[in-house]
Amino acid sequence: MEKFKDYYKILGIDRSASDEEIKKAYRELVKKYHPDKNPPEMQEAASEKFKEVQEAFEALGGKRKE
Repeated sequence: MEKFKDYYKILGIDRSASDEEIKKAYRELVKKYHPDKNPPEMQEAASEKFKEVQEAFEALGGKRKE
């Protein structure tokens, strides 16, 4: 089990990404992994990835608001 998650890697962005780049990556990934957009056999895996993407965005988005 990982000790920490690399939120930048989860979103597929560089550490120097701007707020706009973070938002864009987030929007693309939630569309891709939304459980309702995937076939039934893929929904469980997509749901987990969807949650991971949301967690990454909340962590990076909250950090950028300071």
